[in-house]
Amino acid sequence: MSVYGYIRVSTREQNDDRQWIALRQAQVPAQNVYVDRQSGKDFQRPEYKRLVRRLRKDDLLYIKSIDRLGRNYEEILVQWRFLTQEKDIDIVVLDMPLLDTRRGKDLLGTFLADVVLQILSFVAENERENIRQRQAEGIAAAKARGVQFGRPSKPLPENFYAVHRTWRSGQITLRQAAELCHMNHNTFYYRARRYEDEQRAQLMVRDEVPRTGQPPVEEGSPPSAREEGEGSQNV
Repeated sequence: MSVYGYIRVSTREQNDDRQWIALRQAQVPAQNVYVDRQSGKDFQRPEYKRLVRRLRKDDLLYIKSIDRLGRNYEEILVQWRFLTQEKDIDIVVLDMPLLDTRRGKDLLGTFLADVVLQILSFVAENERENIRQRQAEGIAAAKARGVQFGRPSKPLPENFYAVHRTWRSGQITLRQAAELCHMNHNTFYYRARRYEDEQRAQLMVRDEVPRTGQPPVEEGSPPSAREEGEGSQNV
């Protein structure tokens, strides 16, 4: 019988020290510990696959907690049964003593282990969904604050706003507008739509502010022209 350990963290930046400490305390040989730095959404992980290929009948596998094995409810159950029934190994989940297949191999013990496994697997997947939701909400909130993701955009050419107005008025075609700005037509159209979205967002914000008697700003005018117009109203 050989003893193995499995460690998983979702990213390269995450710390796996707690898992290493737990496996050392269980006296798992360091050379028999397999580590993946990858999401638990499925079991397509290189080190996990290597571990499974190496496992033999009656071997013992330690993991710190069930969510280190994975975060997909159905796949955790499938893998657990594959390991314990087809590979015929024992598994010990250190954070949950009931999930120790060396004990309670009678009908009641197996039933209790299955119930606990299903509950913990459900919790693991539910937490994964919560993490994804929090990430999406965080990204949306950051974008609302003006945080830019990805590579920074190149500055718009000086004639962009004037060309944009001329194009939107129907006096020139999209390709002609792009050529005047020395841009690819797809790039020009993308930057135009983005600029228009920003303008609409600013107008919506202004609509929420109490009216000051100033005339509305024409959509599509460049920021510099708008600032000059506002400045002349305040003189």
